[in-house]
Amino acid sequence: MSAELAADLDMALRALADGNRRAILRVIRSDPQPVGVIAEELGLSQQTASHHLGVLRNARLAVGTRDGARHLFAIDTDGLTAVRSYLDEFWPGKLAALKAVIESKEVDQRG
Repeated sequence: MSAELAADLDMALRALADGNRRAILRVIRSDPQPVGVIAEELGLSQQTASHHLGVLRNARLAVGTRDGARHLFAIDTDGLTAVRSYLDEFWPGKLAALKAVIESKEVDQRG
């Protein structure tokens, strides 16, 4: 893993460690939302929501855009790449282990 990808991963995982930030990502997952809507939906102050959005933006997990006078926030899928790449490393081993367990149970049931 490159140093840049490792740094992106560390920032993203630190950002994702906070439950409020994960909740914000769920709110903005489908449609871009302004801070006020995010704060209201999650029962946060706008200041708290803005702080968490700043952390998400720095971790490249959220992006802000302007729509006239409104500042909308959406998921930044590029920032999720480091997290996905890291987690994908675990799947082949887990799938192989699952396959071995299933096959051993099938042999036990037949034999």
